[in-house]
Amino acid sequence: MRVNLSRACRRQILRPSSAGTFSPRRTYAFQAPGGAVFKVFNSRAKWLQKERSAANPELSRQGDYLKDEVAMRVCERLLDIKRQFPRVLDLGANSCNIARALTRENPDPDPSTPTSPPLATKIGELVAAESSPALLFRDADLPFNAGLNLTRHVLADDESLLLPFGLGSFDMVLSSLSLHWINDLPGVLSQINSVLRPDSPFVGAMLGGDTLFELRTSLQLAEQERRGGISPHVSPLADVRDVGGLMGKAGFQMLTVDVEDIVVDYPDTFALMQDLQLMGEGNAVLGREMGAIRRDVLLANEAIYRALHGNEDGTLPATFRIIHMIGWKEGGNQPKPLKRGSGEVSLKDILEHK
Repeated sequence: MRVNLSRACRRQILRPSSAGTFSPRRTYAFQAPGGAVFKVFNSRAKWLQKERSAANPELSRQGDYLKDEVAMRVCERLLDIKRQFPRVLDLGANSCNIARALTRENPDPDPSTPTSPPLATKIGELVAAESSPALLFRDADLPFNAGLNLTRHVLADDESLLLPFGLGSFDMVLSSLSLHWINDLPGVLSQINSVLRPDSPFVGAMLGGDTLFELRTSLQLAEQERRGGISPHVSPLADVRDVGGLMGKAGFQMLTVDVEDIVVDYPDTFALMQDLQLMGEGNAVLGREMGAIRRDVLLANEAIYRALHGNEDGTLPATFRIIHMIGWKEGGNQPKPLKRGSGEVSLKDILEHK
């Protein structure tokens, strides 16, 4: 059967309006503006996990060791940037781990400088933005709040920065262990570039690559053995090669992307899973199997994990792969590469003389 598509697409049905006259109503679908976003994570489930993790502050703080460590390493990168930052955004602030790291005494790890001022002295105002109010305000009464000018801001949506802040609002954007839960990572990186002023840096860190590969493989083998199939329990993560490309497409210049592994030893897999819940890092993949993992699968997972990855002292290692990234918004005073073919010295000649 042949269909005249142009005529079919113009087809309209008349319906009487409130005034009694007839008005046309469109009866076909059309592409919404903007690129399509592939949803991987359930944002509502992730928000609930953060709220629940902060419900018991004392217990929740026991799971801060990883986020505090990564926030400290992110802030150490500011030692190489010799400038002041009047207004800084901490995107995905969690419990203000970056604010805590900025107020730390003697942040410079160089042995030749045993004493150094807190990095908070380089920042005029820090805006800590987070979607979970319970987590954001969990430590609002702790002493580190007095060490810097800190403003807390609750985000209605983790992936919409331009609505609350606007273009060119910040002199630097920091982010520590929050971007790995973003569905539209290219869009958020572009928005980060937009809220920065010209020649301003973005310094971030996110989980990626083979994070928790030990737990991923042991759970898959345990489910395959006990249930005859597998379901996703560990979230998919970006690779370091993807992050560099995405930052370049978002408009960042002078990119630096590097990777480091932090290995934490646990007494058993149950302690690891409990700490992941305290961190608010539970499974939030769309289409995941609801409810708790079956007891027989958990016991099989414990045995397989210990057999494949266990340490000689009986502990179980868990690898957290951290992708660090630095990018600069384009500015007039930035160094730029010369035009192709303008070089006067051959690299071949230099290498031959070595």
